[in-house]
This record gives sequence, structure tokens and C-alpha cells, in this order.
Amino acid sequence: MRKLLFGISIFLLTSCGASIQSSFTEQLKPLTIENKVAFLDLENKLPENAKKIGEARFGDSGFSTDCDFNTNLISARKLARANGANIVKVIKKSTPDLWSSCYRISVEFYYFEGDVTKLSQYQLQIN
Repeated sequence: MRKLLFGISIFLLTSCGASIQSSFTEQLKPLTIENKVAFLDLENKLPENAKKIGEARFGDSGFSTDCDFNTNLISARKLARANGANIVKVIKKSTPDLWSSCYRISVEFYYFEGDVTKLSQYQLQIN
């Protein structure tokens, strides 16, 4: 009985977050907390000299609860910083619907040598 309760507890704890699948073609020096990361939504333009270094998909794991748009972007920023990217560009976005209570997004990660704070970008909403 204890093993069953333990197994169910582990399953529920690991399945509450969004599923994340990422791949990077190049890993650069990780960014520090002082380095800014720009969020470019669908309508925001990517700067010309930005170099793509990876991509990721954020989906629903079936029991996801903390998977709104901003939470997914915060997770994307962590991935970006760990791999040296200073731009997160949303390339596909599906809003919650009858089949899922989560935002499902696809993003690409870029490195840009210019000042990312000057880019027209999505303003992250922190609750």
C-alpha cells in the first residue's frame, strides 16, 4: 500500500508542470542574471544579425497546472540563459482550449550581439 501511495505521489508531482522538449545546435557561454533576455512574440520582428542556436516546445503533460504563457516564457528564459541565448522568439502559440488548459508554444533561441533592451518586445507579466 505504501509503495502504491508513493508511486502515485511521485507521478502527480512530476506531471504538474508543462512538458518541455528542447534542442540546441550550439551552446554558448551561459548568461548571468545581469544579462537581459528579450522576449519576441509572434508580431515582434527578429533583428537581422541574430544567430539561431536552438528551439523548444512547451506543451501539456496531461496533468499540467502551471503552464500559462508567462510561466512558459520564464522557463524559456532559464533555458536561454543556460545556453547563451539572449532572445526568445515565439514562433507558434496555441491558447488554452477544450482539450488543454495550457498555453502550447514553440520558441526559437537566438544570440544577438546588439542591445536587446532596444528591441520591440513582449513585456513579461509577473504576478
